[in-house]
Amino acid sequence: MGGCIGVTRSRSGAIDDSSGSISRPNSGSTRKNHPLCHETIRWKSDVPLTEGQLRSKRDEFWDTAPAFEGRKEIWDALRAAAVAAEAMDYELAQAILDGASVSVPNGYLTECYDELGARYQVPIYCLSYPINIVKEDNGRDSPAECSEPVDGGTETVLKLRLSHNCTDIKLAVYSTDSISMCKKKLQSQEGIESSRQRWFFGGKLLGDKLHVEEAKIPPGYIVQVIVNMETSPVSKQAL
Repeated sequence: MGGCIGVTRSRSGAIDDSSGSISRPNSGSTRKNHPLCHETIRWKSDVPLTEGQLRSKRDEFWDTAPAFEGRKEIWDALRAAAVAAEAMDYELAQAILDGASVSVPNGYLTECYDELGARYQVPIYCLSYPINIVKEDNGRDSPAECSEPVDGGTETVLKLRLSHNCTDIKLAVYSTDSISMCKKKLQSQEGIESSRQRWFFGGKLLGDKLHVEEAKIPPGYIVQVIVNMETSPVSKQAL
């Protein structure tokens, strides 16, 4: 994904690491907990990302990680702690980790353990922005991507299943609409911000620039819409 080129510390001292990952020597077979380091990891992405692309990549990781390993409540706690730490609210981040009985032997969220000893690894791109992030005007998609297509294409109806309330709805779109445009139509219909939506079909993430006709969704098949809720219940409990 990218290489780690250093760490900006809020305390005295500095750490440089150009190996592409963060590591510290273990103190032996016994794993000890370490207070969360008050640091911002500096890294450079191999492929420059826009803020929107980085948000999508983060959401994709957090939404799918619990399906592969670990406990969902621990992943939720790590996500809330990562958000707090990125906002430099280290006290809240530490409280969330302590409340979930999560230990960070290296002081970084890149490697964590729950009380049962299960290991959790959070990628660097979920913890801080790369130094070569591509800025977007007002955080919005480019005008070309959001504009209506010249050829409206064939009108079709998509069946969507919303994750936050487990309901199925129908959305009228055109075959030449991009997924980004479909998200905005869903926002107008259901009031769900497009930036909080992640669309999946056949187990694959539908990218914003993909067109409906390219997704090859048979009539009547369901598209899963993962809705990222703004407020994490874990962070509320930690407070």
